[in-house]
Amino acid sequence: MADLPIKFQEHLVLSSVEVPENAITFATCTLESDKYVCEDIVYWKWVSESTLGLISETSIYHWDITDASQDAPVKITDRHASLAGAQIIGYTVNKAGNWSALTGIRQKDQKIVGNIQLYSKDRNVSQGIEGHSAAFGTLRLDGATVDTQVFTFANRSATGAAKLHVVEIDHQEGAPIYQKKAVDLFFPPEASNDFPVSVQVSVKYGIIYIITKYGFIHLYDLETAVCIYMNRISSETIFTASTYGPEQSGVLVINKKGQVLSVSVNENTIVEYILNNLSNTALALGLASRGGLPGADSLYSQQFNQLLNAGNYLEAAKVAATSPRGLLRTQETIQRLKNIQAAPGQISPILQYFSTLLDKGSLNKFESIELALPVLQQDRKPLFEKWLKENKLESSEQLGDIVRNFDLSLALSVYLRANVPLKVVAAFAELGEFDKILPYCQKVNYTPDYAVLLQNIVRVNPDKATEFATQLVNTGTSGLNLDRIVDVFLSQNLIQQATAFLLDALKDNSPDQGHLQTRLLEVNLINAPQVADAILGNEMFSHYDRARIAQLCEKAGLYQRALEHYDDLKDIKRVVVHTNVLNPDWLVGYFGKLTVEQTLESLREMLTVNIRQNLQVVIQVATKYSDLVGPVNLIKLFEEFKTPEGLYYYLQSIVNLSQDSDVVLKYVQSAAAIGQFSEIERIARDNNYYNPEKLKNFLKDAKLADQLPLIIVCNRFDFVHDLVLYLYQQQQFKFIEVYVQRVNPAKTPEVVGGLLDVDCDESIIKDLLQTVVGQVPIEPLVAEVEKRNRLKLLLPFLEAVLNGGSKEPALFDALAKIYIDSNNNPEKFLKENEFYNTLVVGKYCESRDPYLAYTAYEKGKNDMELIRITNENSMYKHQARYLVARADPDLWTYVLSDENIHRRSLIDQVVGTAVPESTNPEDVSIAVKSFMSADLPGELIELLDKIILEPSPFNDNQNLQNLLILTAIKADKSRVSDYIERLDNYDAEDIAQICIENGLFEEAFQVHKKHNNHSSALEVLVDHVLSLDRAEDYAEKVDEPSVWSQLGKAQLNGLRINDALESYKRAKDPSNFAETIEIATRAGKDEELISYLEMARQTLREPLVDGQLLISYANAERLDDLKNLLSSPNVAELESVGDRLYNQKQYEAAKIVFTSISNWAKLASTLVFLNDYQSAVDCARKASNIKVWKQVNEACIEHKEFRLAQICGLNLIVHAEELKDLVERYEYIGCFDELISLFEQGLGLERAHMGMFTELAILYSKYHPEQLMEHLKLFWSRINIPKVIRACEQAHLWPELVFLYCHYDEWDNASLAMIERAADAFDHNSFKEIVVKVTNLEIYYKAINFYMAEQPHLITDLLSALTARIDISRVVRMFQKSDNLPMIKPFLVNVQSQNLLAVNNAYHDLLIEEEDYKSLRDSVDNFDRYDPLDLAERLEKHDLIFFRQIAAHLYKKNKKWNKSIALSKEDKLWKDVITTAATSEKTEVAEDVLRYFVDIGNKECYVATLYTCYHLIRRDVVSELSWRHGLKDYTMPYTINIEREQGDLLAQLVKDNEERKEKEKARATQEEQTPILGGANRLMITQGTGYSNGIGAAF
Repeated sequence: MADLPIKFQEHLVLSSVEVPENAITFATCTLESDKYVCEDIVYWKWVSESTLGLISETSIYHWDITDASQDAPVKITDRHASLAGAQIIGYTVNKAGNWSALTGIRQKDQKIVGNIQLYSKDRNVSQGIEGHSAAFGTLRLDGATVDTQVFTFANRSATGAAKLHVVEIDHQEGAPIYQKKAVDLFFPPEASNDFPVSVQVSVKYGIIYIITKYGFIHLYDLETAVCIYMNRISSETIFTASTYGPEQSGVLVINKKGQVLSVSVNENTIVEYILNNLSNTALALGLASRGGLPGADSLYSQQFNQLLNAGNYLEAAKVAATSPRGLLRTQETIQRLKNIQAAPGQISPILQYFSTLLDKGSLNKFESIELALPVLQQDRKPLFEKWLKENKLESSEQLGDIVRNFDLSLALSVYLRANVPLKVVAAFAELGEFDKILPYCQKVNYTPDYAVLLQNIVRVNPDKATEFATQLVNTGTSGLNLDRIVDVFLSQNLIQQATAFLLDALKDNSPDQGHLQTRLLEVNLINAPQVADAILGNEMFSHYDRARIAQLCEKAGLYQRALEHYDDLKDIKRVVVHTNVLNPDWLVGYFGKLTVEQTLESLREMLTVNIRQNLQVVIQVATKYSDLVGPVNLIKLFEEFKTPEGLYYYLQSIVNLSQDSDVVLKYVQSAAAIGQFSEIERIARDNNYYNPEKLKNFLKDAKLADQLPLIIVCNRFDFVHDLVLYLYQQQQFKFIEVYVQRVNPAKTPEVVGGLLDVDCDESIIKDLLQTVVGQVPIEPLVAEVEKRNRLKLLLPFLEAVLNGGSKEPALFDALAKIYIDSNNNPEKFLKENEFYNTLVVGKYCESRDPYLAYTAYEKGKNDMELIRITNENSMYKHQARYLVARADPDLWTYVLSDENIHRRSLIDQVVGTAVPESTNPEDVSIAVKSFMSADLPGELIELLDKIILEPSPFNDNQNLQNLLILTAIKADKSRVSDYIERLDNYDAEDIAQICIENGLFEEAFQVHKKHNNHSSALEVLVDHVLSLDRAEDYAEKVDEPSVWSQLGKAQLNGLRINDALESYKRAKDPSNFAETIEIATRAGKDEELISYLEMARQTLREPLVDGQLLISYANAERLDDLKNLLSSPNVAELESVGDRLYNQKQYEAAKIVFTSISNWAKLASTLVFLNDYQSAVDCARKASNIKVWKQVNEACIEHKEFRLAQICGLNLIVHAEELKDLVERYEYIGCFDELISLFEQGLGLERAHMGMFTELAILYSKYHPEQLMEHLKLFWSRINIPKVIRACEQAHLWPELVFLYCHYDEWDNASLAMIERAADAFDHNSFKEIVVKVTNLEIYYKAINFYMAEQPHLITDLLSALTARIDISRVVRMFQKSDNLPMIKPFLVNVQSQNLLAVNNAYHDLLIEEEDYKSLRDSVDNFDRYDPLDLAERLEKHDLIFFRQIAAHLYKKNKKWNKSIALSKEDKLWKDVITTAATSEKTEVAEDVLRYFVDIGNKECYVATLYTCYHLIRRDVVSELSWRHGLKDYTMPYTINIEREQGDLLAQLVKDNEERKEKEKARATQEEQTPILGGANRLMITQGTGYSNGIGAAF
């Protein structure tokens, strides 16, 4: 069976990636990109990578989303009138964007007709065309230099005729005219409603893909419109398609099932398919040429040769140029065409060949070289450049070499394209484009010899050389020798360039570059110190020789740099004294790098040398590094040089930061010494780290004129008492006033206390206080004076403060205490004054007058203190009145707690006095709530009775009435009913609910009944009293519809269904129809329910009511009423009703319902249960539903209706998911033949799929194995091979198993199966073809073992097939181990050409065993992979002389001259002895052989040795042997030849000597005529610079 010309593949099933089935439609599923899409359109499509095509109801728009200027879609044109009302299914634009086609479809006369709007942008013209789908394409016609634009569309008319049209658009002048094509499209008879849904053009192959709705695909040639292939690819409806693959080589489609399928050209088979099936050679050749496809190679070669032989050279050249995959584009073809002479007036074949190639594409390497040389020789470089830029030529090194002879820049372009780095770099250098060298080398990963390259650049352009060297370093070029690069610059004395390079090269400051850093700094310190100073200033390097650089810096006068590099203190002290040239700021910073010892020594040195000049710098250093060096050391240093100014200014800078009290004290002392009293005051006031005791004592001892610092210290650290004593003793009352008035008036209380302690006159104290009125804190002042029992002393002061408007509580507290103690109308003061502290004054009064304390606590609402004082003094009436007026629930809770022993006394006063006196309802309410919270129901009822039932302002208070009833419910239920009757202004709903919650159902009913709440009253009877009879009597009494409806619901809940239905009917209320229907149907009350439903239908139009009425009619067997209801208007959900009847097994009624709605699927299921199978099958056919077919099929099988079951089965097996259940059903009842017949019939279906072929194969394997092989051979490509393989293994069908393994490319398993089941499945030729394709190499060796054991006569043939794949050495070892080596001798001969050690050894063993010395001699001479010495040792003991001769030969080949000669001597093989001696090229060996022949008297061999070993034997040895053994006659030829050679040699020496003398004489003459300093032609580089050694000396 020939392979198909297409490749078909399923990529995805959308439903498997959670795409819902209802979303897989034309309207919601597309193959477009998921970029942003505007919504207000009817169709959209990406017409290019950046442009969106938008179709509205009336217009066509394009929107380039990458064009920032297009903020809205651009209108292209209006929609054609023929597309009005049509469903748009496609829109396509040609590559140039000047043609577009819009496709729409509509239904007409039960057919789908299509219309296409073809629009030309250039002409702004639209044309309406009948068609279902369209596409644009391009093709290159024969002889054309430009592409031809075509428009193709497919149409199926209303009559059923279908056509494919291909027409040319935008014909170009001079191009061949494309003849319009119109061919028929074939549609199968069963696809009468099918039509094309997509036309796609493959750019790569020039093939038109036409996809139809029913899943058919057609392939047509674009140029000829010939049909190539047609088949069905999907049994489901296809609704969208798009191009797919590289160069749009295939198509991708989505079907209704959600499968994403692709179809593309099978490049390996399509050409052969066209040749074999269509017999269209021209089409096959054209397609092969366009797409570069295999399959027509022989035809092209044959056609080329025929045209050449026929003299049609131009056509032959075209054939060669257009051959697929460059089949004929070889050097041989070029040479053949070059050798042909063109006829006069005609273009030469080779030029025609090149012209065709250039028109079609580009030239290969050999073609480019052949064409370039004549073009450049004719000086047509622009033409060559044009071809090169258009990539028409394949660049190569050979092509670049040719171009180099004509144009170096052009050659550089070729080298770049050919990637020849060596020559690219050379070209860049020659052209002076040095900046391009490094980027190129990095790009192509090429490393030239940069040092040599740089040396050449330096001679030409030093600055460019610097840039190039810097680039090398910056880009991290590997293999650079920086020392060599520096030497290149310095050898030319290029200091500046070398510096610039090294600054870049050493910027990473790497440790391994330290010597280069030193070299850079040395060169510049000697030649340009300023440059070196700048380099060091930038701190770029840290790994140079610091000691060496420091010395050079000091010599160059760079003292700052020298200090930076010196580490020795002696050097530092020597340099640091040059402060006149050092930057002071830098010098101060420099000391931060020194140790403490170095710093102190250096500072001491500076002060010693010039203290006046250096003191300021020393102070700066000391200030900055005080923490490091230590204030103690620095203070000692300044004191050592007796400079109090230095000490002061040093400490001034650190005192604000220091936390050392001694430092602060030293600073104060130094400030006092130089008269800086303001600083003393500042330190005393602001510093937090001095020792106050020491500083206080120092200031007291210092006896400063201004005592303000001492006052500040004593004030800060609370030495006020000491201060007052000191100032009082010193009679400095002025400073006491200063302290109180200016420093800290808040300390006045302590000052007054101190003055009182020293018994100061009261007038002084009063005068002092009068000076600070309004500034003194009253409370501490009062405390100090009160503590000394002198409180009345403050009355004038306090009254003065009061007159000043002070509102301070402490002031009024003091006045209150004075008034109380003096009994100056205190009660009035306590009640009227708002500013005193009630807690303080109340506490003060408790022991003096409890009522005054109560008055104060009441004023301040000091609850706890008031409760305590009233309890302690039995003031319950006051307490009760306070509590009611206070109205604080928390306070009530406290006094009414069980722990309060005064509660009873308090309650009596509350009930008897406080509450009756109160007129504020809120206060009374809080009191009542507090009694409730305290759980005092008895007391609460007592209180409420008195408030409500007795005349009072609160008789009609609703809250209190509610509270009274609630309290009775809680405390005394017997009084509830009486309260309900006597009271009227309570909340009936809440009271009733609380009665229910407390089990007082009759009282709750009494409340609702009293207030005419009939619904709530009925609810109490139903839900709580639980008496439906009383409820019914109450409803009869009330007789309201709402009550009857409520009663009906209660009766329904109580399952008194008949009573409930009657109640609902009396209420005429069908609102609860859903629950009523549900409960009544469960109870089987269909008869009773009918009248209720009929009542409900009078006011309702509900599907549930009508549906239940139908069901009730059916259950009551009132089918006539059911039919009447169905025929009358109703809103029942008939399908749901039918399902319920079906589930209830009311099949006759269900049949009536399903028939009325034409639901064939469910009608079929119903008919199955009515045993009407034929009708069931007919209905199933109309329903076309899998579930129905399945059900009918099961019923038919169960009742042995196999004919009908087969009809159903044929509709099931086309669905792969149903196969398993169907097969199991047939197999379960043993109907194997019927099952096989079903699948055999199904293979002819157009929707036959892989699962059907697979299942049939499995059935054959189980029940008819004799038919399996034929089935596999016919349909192996359409079965699931792995599944059938498992079936064959289970059925032990080994030939079939091997067949499947082969067609599944499981060559390993196929080979193993044939080996393991050789009796049934082995075939040598098949096995040989299979085994060469296996991937597991071990199978080769299993196969060899198998053949060795069971097929030994075929082993050679197998090994020949496996030679290229097996390890030959391993095979040889296998046969050696099994002692079967002779079996593979032909194989060994065949593979010996590979010169393998194992093969050679094995072959040698065989030859020795067979005594085949000739073959052995050939083997050891022609192959060298064996152990020659080991073989020689084996052969030298052989019985046959020929093998011993081979041993000697082996010794000779391996330079074992003595062993070879000795072995030959033993066998008297004199020729071999002489030959071996000559071959050895050793004098001693040749002379030994000569002596041997002399010794044994073999004069002939003596002469032969002299001749053969003439150049090896010394003359004196020959003379001696000749003289001693009388061999002069035999030696004479040798002697004559020696003398002749000596004569010739002497003559040659004489001649050479004369010639040498002549040359020396000529040379001497030439030198005499040459100037001493050299001629003008000598190169400068060989003359030297005259100062190159000076650079080296500088370093």
